[in-house]
Amino acid sequence: MKALVLSGGAGTRLRPITHTSAKQLVPVANKPVLFYGLESIAEAGITEVGVIVGDTAEEIKEAVGDGSRFGIKVTYLRQDAPLGLAHAVLIAKDFLGDDDFVMYLGDNFIVGGISGLVDGFRAERPDAQILLTKVPNPTSFGVAELDAEGRVVALEEKPAEPKSDLALVGVYLFTPAVHEAVRAIEPSWRGELEITHAIQWLIDQRRDVRSTTISGYWKDTGNVTDMLEVNRSVLETVEPCRDGSVDDETEIIGRVRIEAGARVTGSRIVGPAIIGADTVVHNAYVGPFTSVSEGCRIEDSEIEYSIVLRGSSITGVRRVQASLIGRDVEITPAPRTPSAHRLVLGDHSKVQISS
Repeated sequence: MKALVLSGGAGTRLRPITHTSAKQLVPVANKPVLFYGLESIAEAGITEVGVIVGDTAEEIKEAVGDGSRFGIKVTYLRQDAPLGLAHAVLIAKDFLGDDDFVMYLGDNFIVGGISGLVDGFRAERPDAQILLTKVPNPTSFGVAELDAEGRVVALEEKPAEPKSDLALVGVYLFTPAVHEAVRAIEPSWRGELEITHAIQWLIDQRRDVRSTTISGYWKDTGNVTDMLEVNRSVLETVEPCRDGSVDDETEIIGRVRIEAGARVTGSRIVGPAIIGADTVVHNAYVGPFTSVSEGCRIEDSEIEYSIVLRGSSITGVRRVQASLIGRDVEITPAPRTPSAHRLVLGDHSKVQISS
């Protein structure tokens, strides 16, 4: 069995972060979201992995390499434009051959991995198996309709009037039957080959399409709110450690991970939280559910429920919360006189100012 991991999307909902970084590499608890998926695939006993890449190909390749760090062998497959999930299957045909495979969206996060799902699929081998979960906003997802016996009877992509609240999770399992399906469908109104249409084609052809409804934790990390929520969830399982230095004036409460080379002085850190390697925290408060990446500086400031990426600094700022801060960002207080806000913001930025 092989795996096909999609890492080619533009990440428009995470702009401006994704103007300069692949959305799959935005860190959760100081580890890229994509890495969690690759680890789940390896844990399921799958070693041959095709990674679909697009405009951020070089960054993905640099981060993932040949896959050996995860115990897998990676083959990169170029998708020149985001033409849909079924199109990704289409261009991966030579890599996939006649093997069964799991398709995993690289920006999805599933607690508990996929080993049980893969084992069940290997044993029973339906033509396709999908994961479903109940969501409050089904119009934003692919939605499945089940009959009284729980069989999949119809799928619809982002329906205006959804027939259920069961959304497709970004993990799919297929036998080679799906290759005929992706060749048979036409592009949707979005100009994309939709995987929901391919699965619907299998249903219409009376092929064996099954579903598993999961009750565990799943998130599509496509926006800032979901990124922060996933970060919160992962931090609750963090193993505390003090590989960096902490002075006697610092108070550490709860599950806090201080990585090698970090220096914490005169501060208060309330976990769960991570202070990344070579980061300096001085005279500051770092509150629960905060991940500070490597090489950062937090000084004379307060921050909680936030993600801070590599090389950023927050100095002399009273309070930062529920924020996603990109790489090499500098945050400082504005001069008291004249009373004004001075901003340098990239495209698609969002700012809330307390006056």
